[in-house]
Amino acid sequence: MHFESVTFDLDGTLLDTVADLAEACRLMLAEVGAQPRTQAEVHSFVGKGMAVLVERCLTHEQPPTDEQLHAAIESFKRHYSTVNGKFCQIYEGVLDGLDAWKASGLKMGVVTNKPGMFTEQLLDRMGLTAYFDVIVSGDTTAHKKPHPEPILHACRLFNVRPDHNLHIGDSENDILSARAAGSPTFCVPYGYNEGKPVDSADCDALVSDLLVAYRQALTFQDLKHK
Repeated sequence: MHFESVTFDLDGTLLDTVADLAEACRLMLAEVGAQPRTQAEVHSFVGKGMAVLVERCLTHEQPPTDEQLHAAIESFKRHYSTVNGKFCQIYEGVLDGLDAWKASGLKMGVVTNKPGMFTEQLLDRMGLTAYFDVIVSGDTTAHKKPHPEPILHACRLFNVRPDHNLHIGDSENDILSARAAGSPTFCVPYGYNEGKPVDSADCDALVSDLLVAYRQALTFQDLKHK
């Protein structure tokens, strides 16, 4: 196989976490006295990390003040810590896919914009931690996706060249981060991408699930040389 390691996005790729996020947002908005949001709205707000999610929930005609945003973020943290993993689901094909990747002997990692305190908690609660050699969260490096640094950091920890790492995600943030890092990228069509469908033209392959991604990766080098 061309690849020596594989990194996965978390929310929208491995796990459908929107129900957890929506419930934490509901509790936070009620606590700070702000207008409620629908789960569909929260779904479209996911992608650029916790602070942006909270800010989008609070923004109507105008954005919140710094004080309002800080208070809402602290409220969200408390509520999300309680509901994190309570309502979320592992996407179909994820466990079979992770098993196939693990059996291949490739180094495996998670690269997410979710804060570390929630990432590790969620992976533990969902029984996924043992699959991964490296976990890069939204506060592990100075920059989040779409900046390349999170993927580059994972590659350094793997001791693998970025062009020999495959990144699998569900959003433009994943594509831009991988492209800037020099890593090939596959995308799944079922995630969030801030409410927009992911464009197959922007990634190296659009795959229906992680097992299909593994099978496609086996012939990646051949595809690149056609």
